[in-house]
Amino acid sequence: AAAGVKRGDRVGIALPNGLPVIVSFFAAVMAGTAAPLNPSYKEEEFRFYLEDTNAQVLILPREGLEEARRAAAGNARVLTVGFDADGRVVLDGLTDRQPLTPAAPDDVALVLHTSGSTGRPKRVPLAHENLCISATNVARCYQLGPDDVAMCVMPLFHVHGLVASTLGTLSTGGTLIVPAKFNPLSFWRVAREHGMTWYSAVPTIHQLLLARADPAAGPPRGSEQLRFIRSCSAALAPQVMRDLEQAFGTPVLEAYGMTEAAHQMASNPLPPAARKAGTVGRGTG
Repeated sequence: AAAGVKRGDRVGIALPNGLPVIVSFFAAVMAGTAAPLNPSYKEEEFRFYLEDTNAQVLILPREGLEEARRAAAGNARVLTVGFDADGRVVLDGLTDRQPLTPAAPDDVALVLHTSGSTGRPKRVPLAHENLCISATNVARCYQLGPDDVAMCVMPLFHVHGLVASTLGTLSTGGTLIVPAKFNPLSFWRVAREHGMTWYSAVPTIHQLLLARADPAAGPPRGSEQLRFIRSCSAALAPQVMRDLEQAFGTPVLEAYGMTEAAHQMASNPLPPAARKAGTVGRGTG
């Protein structure tokens, strides 16, 4: 708000996974409308998405992303974000605070893009109510609570990471672990250090973890607290599902979601209800 962002203004965010992108997301949806972008875009891609969303502001890290800075020149005001001496996330150069107009349930909180069948990216506006209902449905489906610890290995410019991993977890007072990027070499060490109880990912990530599993050694250290593993955003092969369950000693629940539906639409249920390989389970609201 101190930067002049008001209700309805689009705030581009191009940050790697971590605390700054999550805090920036919540700040943007409270003061205006968040428009997260892939920090790996090229200059022409940044220019397209900034123009397509009519972003007034672009939040970037203090260093790097020169292509985003060039794309924003003359189009959007660049704000940089980082940590202060006490470890809090701050927008640089803004010391005062300004009042903001509280959002209404049907105000647009988030704008994402989906490729669709024509190939041209399409804007998907999601209201505060969309996101709240979807996060509640995810939390209810998996019986999430304050003792759950999720690891977010999906990018936070995508509805999978934003809604399922982040909003679903935080909406119930749970804990979120957010590595800067997925690393199969350190995954189970981080899981062990923080007591991870579940994670959600695309099949490719599951397969990378499977590739390092040692069937003779049993489930890896760090999997002891797992209640379930969630798979979404692409079809999970039934054999991979069975291999995951055997390797990591926990049920694997395949789900189906769409950006246009604020993510989850269906999911296989937790035990003791039946989960079926090769299906996306039941409608979840």
